[in-house]
Amino acid sequence: MMIRKRILVDRVWPRGIFKEAAQLDDWLKEVAPSTELRKWFDHDAEKFVEFKQLKSIKGAVILLYDAKDEKHNNAAPLKEFLEK
Repeated sequence: MMIRKRILVDRVWPRGIFKEAAQLDDWLKEVAPSTELRKWFDHDAEKFVEFKQLKSIKGAVILLYDAKDEKHNNAAPLKEFLEK
């Protein structure tokens, strides 16, 4: 069974989209680039390689789970997916 989630990963709401129409499950503003970085990048394809590097330097994702087994838990498959 495939579960699909609709998650907005931007700091600002997309123009022209009504919240009801978006049918979001979550809005993760904290994983989006800072306002300063977003404005600097400005969707300039020539800056994309540097943008990806700067964005990845900003922090890490830490997956928390309630299991003693570090290899066999509910976070392990999510970690694999995110690493791809």
